[in-house]
Amino acid sequence: MFNIPDIVTEEEIDSFYERVSKNVKRIRLEKKMSQLEVSLSIGQKSSGFYSHMENYKHRKHFNLTHLYKLSVLFAVEIEEFFKK
Repeated sequence: MFNIPDIVTEEEIDSFYERVSKNVKRIRLEKKMSQLEVSLSIGQKSSGFYSHMENYKHRKHFNLTHLYKLSVLFAVEIEEFFKK
């Protein structure tokens, strides 16, 4: 069996997803859009599920497709979601 070390911890991954979620929420609020508007615009049928992703609740998070659609919707570079 291979002895491959973890390159990041679960805590670091959680921190990354939380940062992305906070940045999405910050930008959405700056654009004065509701969770429902954004959720429907990116193809999510449930604003509740979108809310879970935006708040990283139950470890729900945005995927690359979501982030690409959000960057187009918000007219921002995708890198904005990753800033500290």
